[in-house]
Amino acid sequence: MNTRPFGLEIGAVTMKAVWLSGEKGRFSISAIVQAPTPLKGMLSESPFDQETMAQSIKQMLMQGKITTPYVNIALPDSQVYTRVIEIPLLSDQELASAIYWEAEQYIPLPLGSVTLDWTVLDKPANSNEGKKMQVLLVGAPTMLLNKYQKILALAGLTINVVETEILSTIRPIIQGEHNPDSIVVHIGDLSTSFAIIKSGGIVFSYSVATGGVALVRSIASDFGVSVAQAEEYKNAYGVSKHGVGEKIGKATEPILMSIITEIKKALAFYAQKYGKDSVIQQILLSGGNAHLPGIDIFFAQNCGIETVTANPISQLGIDSSLLPKQIIDKAADFTIAFGLGMREYE
Repeated sequence: MNTRPFGLEIGAVTMKAVWLSGEKGRFSISAIVQAPTPLKGMLSESPFDQETMAQSIKQMLMQGKITTPYVNIALPDSQVYTRVIEIPLLSDQELASAIYWEAEQYIPLPLGSVTLDWTVLDKPANSNEGKKMQVLLVGAPTMLLNKYQKILALAGLTINVVETEILSTIRPIIQGEHNPDSIVVHIGDLSTSFAIIKSGGIVFSYSVATGGVALVRSIASDFGVSVAQAEEYKNAYGVSKHGVGEKIGKATEPILMSIITEIKKALAFYAQKYGKDSVIQQILLSGGNAHLPGIDIFFAQNCGIETVTANPISQLGIDSSLLPKQIIDKAADFTIAFGLGMREYE
């Protein structure tokens, strides 16, 4: 039995799986596949819907010829609580005790109903430097974790690692501390996640409940077309300033501007915390909506920062000659799945 886990992203609209082989710095793709997510996805509590979800996952994995039962998954950023916190230098034992006190300040749920995890991002060599530890705190509702475990077990899978979407997003597109200071913007189906990367490490992260589905609904409402037709318009014309694209852009602009507003807030936080000499040099767009025509120019013009569409395939130096064109053209849509597939190679 192959014990090498694969990465599985379960989105509101599509599911994606990536199975990597090789070693850190030299990856190849053993399998890559996507499929539509059942209508009720991971939201339903109905045993019938959960069985439908499990069967859909099984069918996708059979189609992609993924034979390992071990899987790495990401929980939706919109349903978990993620925060980079600063605390005085502590030992591992002291940190384990202190983290619960910190969690009470940032997680608006009874801690008895939440599963906590944390990762030390930066730890000063000694307390005499006056610097604090930076710790990534993550809290996930235990009921949410249990649902994922149940559905994946029904699909014949065993969870190897659970993390958040933004961590998975960062892994394949931020390579080392020499990467320029950036803000990663992952525009998902239901939410958009933000992360500021400084010297290769995450220093700030949060999400808002706005994503690709909101863009589609806005187009459908303004043009009086079906959701399916609106999805086609969104993908074909995006926010291009030419012809139909300009009209589509007017429908989606208020939603995209709300994302721009959040980016500007994050930039203000960064400038206040690290000083005016520390500058965010680029915006990295991720997710399926990162490929919309004209969206990179729209973000660059409104933020005044170079904007790049993430490409985990080229970033990892993977030979794409054997991959289908639709995957190569939509590489940013697979960022989370790639990040999950890489998890074992850290």
